[in-house]
Amino acid sequence: MRTILSAALVFGFCSLAGAQGEKIDLVGTWKCEYAIGGQKRMSTLTIKKDGDKLAGTMSWPDQKETKLKDVKLKDGDLTFSAVRVFMDNKIPLEYKLTITGDKLKGKGASEFGGKKQEFDIEGKREKKDK
Repeated sequence: MRTILSAALVFGFCSLAGAQGEKIDLVGTWKCEYAIGGQKRMSTLTIKKDGDKLAGTMSWPDQKETKLKDVKLKDGDLTFSAVRVFMDNKIPLEYKLTITGDKLKGKGASEFGGKKQEFDIEGKREKKDK
């Protein structure tokens, strides 16, 4: 009986250690949805690998491909910033997202007109053509 219990504990710890060592696959194009002021909005996030660093762009229906800044993955959280240009205004945005498989979920924050505004954001990775 002790042998079975010991084996179960060893397998359990090995599984846990393996799960913690898994790498998160961020590369791809993500269709994102969020709401500000009660209005549903869309954006497209593209993450790439540039050597061993992460890079990418973010696009909105009226603004194409702004480069992401300070793209980092730490403890399962992806953080980055981008600048949204809207009617000649530059709006800095900060994001903190958690990636789970082909889904992302997190928060975005902006400061516009002296007011800081946070919003929830969710997205799905587009399927790759085979």
